[in-house]
Amino acid sequence: MRAKHIAAALAGLACLLPSGASLWYAGRLADRYHIPAGGTLELHTVLPVTAVPAASAAAPAVASTESGTATLRLFGVFPIKTVETRPQETVCVVPSGAPFGVRMLMDGAMVIGFGEVHTADGPCCPAAACGLQEGDIIRAVGSVPVTSTAMLRETALRGAPMLLTVSRGTETRQLTLTPAWSVTERCWQTGVWLRDSTAGIGTLTYQIPETGDLAGLGHPICDPDTGVTVPLASGEADGVTIRSVVRGRPGVPGCLQGYFTAGCPIGTLTCNSPCGVFGRSDTVPDGEAVPLALKQDIRIGEATILTTVTGSAPSAYDARILEIDYTDSGRDLVIEVTDPRLLDATGGIVQGMSGSPILQDGALVGAVTHVFVSDPAKGYGIFAERMYAYTEAMR
Repeated sequence: MRAKHIAAALAGLACLLPSGASLWYAGRLADRYHIPAGGTLELHTVLPVTAVPAASAAAPAVASTESGTATLRLFGVFPIKTVETRPQETVCVVPSGAPFGVRMLMDGAMVIGFGEVHTADGPCCPAAACGLQEGDIIRAVGSVPVTSTAMLRETALRGAPMLLTVSRGTETRQLTLTPAWSVTERCWQTGVWLRDSTAGIGTLTYQIPETGDLAGLGHPICDPDTGVTVPLASGEADGVTIRSVVRGRPGVPGCLQGYFTAGCPIGTLTCNSPCGVFGRSDTVPDGEAVPLALKQDIRIGEATILTTVTGSAPSAYDARILEIDYTDSGRDLVIEVTDPRLLDATGGIVQGMSGSPILQDGALVGAVTHVFVSDPAKGYGIFAERMYAYTEAMR
């Protein structure tokens, strides 16, 4: 009798294990995949997961040149979920790793803080009173687009109520801001601190000579005070020379320090997105083109990072991909710097290395985006495939 109970328990466990693994993969695998035109969907997973046409229960995934769906099955038997598949021609890009400087003029003016206006009736802040908040983007005064903070100051000096068109997140609203007379400054003031431009240093991820496209950073440029993504009106990408490195250590991120190289324009920027900055290049990149990997082609294991820690010429450094996340969390890869040269020079990943290309098996798989503050040898990366989606969208 006892043997029967043991056999029944083992049989139940054998059924639960695939079920649990299927549920785990359902939450970890992507809902959409690009596949090579005329190719099939193949996944690199610890347990074998195969893709079959959604209408079929047994046939392997067949080559297709049209969008469709496929059912992912554990061991080819246990259903995980149905995913979208879209064919994509092989894309080749020239990986960079060169430092570049960003100069951006905002589309509007960003509210970064408030101050008091000293009036005859006491201190007040008209900007806060009218409903403005830090991170708001003032797009227009009346029907006139805001092109600079100076424009807003000059308008406020007239003392008349200002009808503002304001962007806050995904919402657009209108607020009326009435300046107050400052008895100390003897002029009309609003009590708002604004910013209309920003600049910084990052790393160029790739260029495409045939189309002139460029991409870098792998994450958006955000305002340092509010954390809000900077709306881009126009921007320039310029060459940079790295002159020194502040080495990172646990709890204290390091950074690259450099200067804009005179007479070395790279191109113009047209988009500041969650996946980086994108634009058009004025230069022909050095280096050979490599295929852009699809996310399912990436594997746990050895990789290479291209980055620059001195001067303006990138070098290749050893790294390792530790984890892959297909859930569109924005943290697609966990990477670790293993090259003693880079660890000695920087401590690992430092600010300014964002956008550094990650290569594996001769293909561009992603870009460095963030450092682990507690362990600067490790950080996050983004799929190159996600960055290229913005390149396509901007054409």
